[in-house]
Amino acid sequence: MLTPSLTLIGKPGCHLCDEARAVVSGVVDDLAAHGVPVDVQERSILDDADLDVRWHDDIPVVLIGTALHDRWRVDPARLREDLLAAADA
Repeated sequence: MLTPSLTLIGKPGCHLCDEARAVVSGVVDDLAAHGVPVDVQERSILDDADLDVRWHDDIPVVLIGTALHDRWRVDPARLREDLLAAADA
């Protein structure tokens, strides 16, 4: 089983980013409780000009590995399913 990586791209003060963070945290905590660890990173577009140029209008953005999973809103069931698939890859 692989440890999938997830990156949440957003910025401070973004209410959609706060909602996405809560969804990600809930799904990742649940998976960890079932023996599926996920490597989570959070990055801010305010700290990285390249991220800002690429994702400014789309935050929050969730990447699994390097692939776009979601932007704006995160569906917890689909996130769980895709992280499990990445763990089994």
